[in-house]
Amino acid sequence: MDNGLITLKSAQGRWILAATVLGSGLAMLDSTVVNVALPRLGDELKADMAGLQWTINAYTLTLAGLILLGGSLGDRYGRRKVFLIGTVWFALASALCGLAPNIEVLIAARALQGVGGALLTPGSLAIIQASFARGDRPRAVGAWSGLGGVASAIGPLLGGFLIQTAGWRWAFLINLPFAALVVLVTLRHVPETRDEQAAGRFDVLGSVLAALALAGITYGLIETSMPIPLIAGLVLGAAFVWLEVRRSPQALVPVGIFRNHVFTAINVVTLIMYAAMGVVFFLLVVQLQVVSGFNEIAAGSAMLPATILMMLLSARAGEAAKRVGPRWPITIGILVCGAGFLWMATIGEGSSYWLHVIPAVSVFGLGLSAAVAPLTATVLATADERYAGTASGVNNAVARTGSLFAVAAIPPLVGLVGNAFKDKALFDAGFEKAMLISAVMMGVAALITAGSIRKNVLAADEPARPSPAKGQA
Repeated sequence: MDNGLITLKSAQGRWILAATVLGSGLAMLDSTVVNVALPRLGDELKADMAGLQWTINAYTLTLAGLILLGGSLGDRYGRRKVFLIGTVWFALASALCGLAPNIEVLIAARALQGVGGALLTPGSLAIIQASFARGDRPRAVGAWSGLGGVASAIGPLLGGFLIQTAGWRWAFLINLPFAALVVLVTLRHVPETRDEQAAGRFDVLGSVLAALALAGITYGLIETSMPIPLIAGLVLGAAFVWLEVRRSPQALVPVGIFRNHVFTAINVVTLIMYAAMGVVFFLLVVQLQVVSGFNEIAAGSAMLPATILMMLLSARAGEAAKRVGPRWPITIGILVCGAGFLWMATIGEGSSYWLHVIPAVSVFGLGLSAAVAPLTATVLATADERYAGTASGVNNAVARTGSLFAVAAIPPLVGLVGNAFKDKALFDAGFEKAMLISAVMMGVAALITAGSIRKNVLAADEPARPSPAKGQA
């Protein structure tokens, strides 16, 4: 025990980790499993490329737009309580997705899924940060990242099997038994934690502005012939920033939390990194089916090397970053991910699973294993403990926003519009350009990391930081 908190080696610590991994894994799994189903559901529901983008982005939009509110709700009313509500909401929305009769209902149900994800995702990390002893947090976050990464990577494999054997609707219905298990474990083993200093009114206007800004920008990026939503989204985004500055520290995003330059920089890195990854997860499994001729199971299993590497290495990466500092593990990991994307650009018609796909994905998995756990631990370590839920929510929102905008903007930029997913040559050319753009984004993220993290912010004996609301520099 450390200050009365729970150790990772204890039985309760293992149960807490299991509940948070399973819960956040639902959201992570669903953000990847659906990608495998896109060609099949596109044909069945008569959707075009924009419809497929919205199938992904409707979920990401509400997740990114409301995840800050989800973190704040957990801090105030109880992280365990909000985590449970989010899990049940997510399960019900998943059932609606599985029963959707057309693309419009599916998109609406995906948006509802994102609301559930926004409630449960920040709570998982905040529960770890508030429950575990300080010395165990980096390793706990590493284990959470690794096992959560397994859910992200295993999603396409599981989805491929379900889609090929039972139909694309089971990619959503499979969430229901997992959600029931999360609820059971959480009720029995996870303690309630909250910010006892929380006071004042909720920033409802800030939440609305954030969601509308993301919606406007996303719509404008997908529907490139309609600039008005994009302009409106940018104006609303500026209004959100202005409002948050005026209302801090009672704002949805307390501005003081960004006074720590490492926290700010690591969130910029997160934005760019997850933008690149969002494009890869969206396009790779479609490329493998449309151009390379893989079936759903083979396309879904493409991420299996990353699954294994994340499972084996992420916890160790978190522990190593605690000893040597997160700067170089994150920087090198991001660069290795970028190298994997360059290799993926060579995947095309006639590509071999063993000679082309597995090596490229393995390189990506090595980089991801090195970078994600230190990055996540750095986000939490550079924010005051009372803002655990808010810091987690900010970082998750930034990650989802990066993916949201990239999935909206890059496919049209590289010519993937209309029925491009039915045209092998057109999709292949667009995929190669998209992978090159993603690799460049990773290079930029690595440069920012190397230049912004100058000390070991994960040291267990680092003195407690003052609250950002009180003027942290």
